[in-house]
Amino acid sequence: MTRLGAFARFWYDFIVGDDWRVAVGVGAGIALTAALVSAGLPAWWLMPAAVVATLFASLWRATRPPSTSDAGQSASRGSMGREATGRADPLTE
Repeated sequence: MTRLGAFARFWYDFIVGDDWRVAVGVGAGIALTAALVSAGLPAWWLMPAAVVATLFASLWRATRPPSTSDAGQSASRGSMGREATGRADPLTE
């Protein structure tokens, strides 16, 4: 891997991390704040509100009980399952 590719992968992993929705929420908050400021409106309140809303949505997704549409998605919640660890998965049992 080239140094430039490794540098780009580092920043992608750092900004996006485990949940791309959080990165999109923060990016949208920054864009909306910039739009309000360029329109001459006070925008001090928008970033804190966007962060709280994004955090709430992320925590809600992480803590909701699995539904039938989430079947087979336990790996996306940080679980490796019995096959990888030899232990029972507490999220699915």
